[in-house]
Amino acid sequence: MSDRGLPRARRSCLAVPGSSPRFLEKAQGLAADEVFLDLEDACAPLAKDRARQAVVEALTQGDWGGKTRAVRVNDWTTQWTYRDVVTVVEGAGEHLDCLMLPKVRDATQIQALDLLLTQIEKAVGLPAGGIGLEAQIEDAAGLARVDEIAAASPRLAALIFGPADFMASLNMRSLAVGAQPPGYPADAFHYPLMRILVAARAHGLQAIDGPFLRIRDLDGFRESARRSAALGFDGKWVLHPSQIEACNEIYSPSQEDYDRAELVLEAYAYHTSARGGAKGAAMLGDEMIDEASRKMALVIAGKGRAAGLRRTTAFEPPAGTDGGSPDPTRR
Repeated sequence: MSDRGLPRARRSCLAVPGSSPRFLEKAQGLAADEVFLDLEDACAPLAKDRARQAVVEALTQGDWGGKTRAVRVNDWTTQWTYRDVVTVVEGAGEHLDCLMLPKVRDATQIQALDLLLTQIEKAVGLPAGGIGLEAQIEDAAGLARVDEIAAASPRLAALIFGPADFMASLNMRSLAVGAQPPGYPADAFHYPLMRILVAARAHGLQAIDGPFLRIRDLDGFRESARRSAALGFDGKWVLHPSQIEACNEIYSPSQEDYDRAELVLEAYAYHTSARGGAKGAAMLGDEMIDEASRKMALVIAGKGRAAGLRRTTAFEPPAGTDGGSPDPTRR
């Protein structure tokens, strides 16, 4: 099944050409949360057969160090999709976390991949539903149907924005993929990003921003990442190792925000307990906290824990109480 119950960290999702053994080997030692081995745009048509075998070898023989391992297959309009899926899953299914399907335009494309995966899993003795799916939304048609796509399969783990094809499908007047088009005074990607984010959250999925192709423009990458991170996106594609550190930083909460979130959770649990007075709202310093505060803090705390942050502050019950941690699930 997908990783909805225990979401994987996907702050940085590194694209690696499946046809390059050198890049496949190098990617194993990089600090990206997810690595996806690409059989689509990064592989020329004549290289796809060889790339499939290279991907299988990399998955079965490589040391990926706990990274999420994904493979991007070709989209259903091509002649390569079926063979991509069969070769990779039969050859390396037990070493594979997700398949990524590009250019998704409606729910039937996800459902078809789900059915094919199930048959292969049963045929080779893998747990049915064990391999997750990620869906790329890359054009106007896909965005218009993003809600039905998000609900298409229990295997789905993430929705991904594909800016290059999306910009082309809208006739956007720019050649700088992931950068703001000239002449528009606001954020040209706010609407598609928000549509994808709402659909993802409504169905318990992660939301991943697409790439920024000017790999030497780290400031531009940071600005692009900050925009989607501020909305609530879980991560972003990276195309070069130089983008990984910035990506992991931007999609992780700051230490200060993480500490504050954990403090809110602990303080709210205490004040709503019997020994804390069973209050529906309480003061934490100069801030009133309530159930809505708890929900917001859960988001930040969850991202911080996934990023490996550790608390540097602790909640102290008001004087005259018996103290102690009010929540037995606290770490």
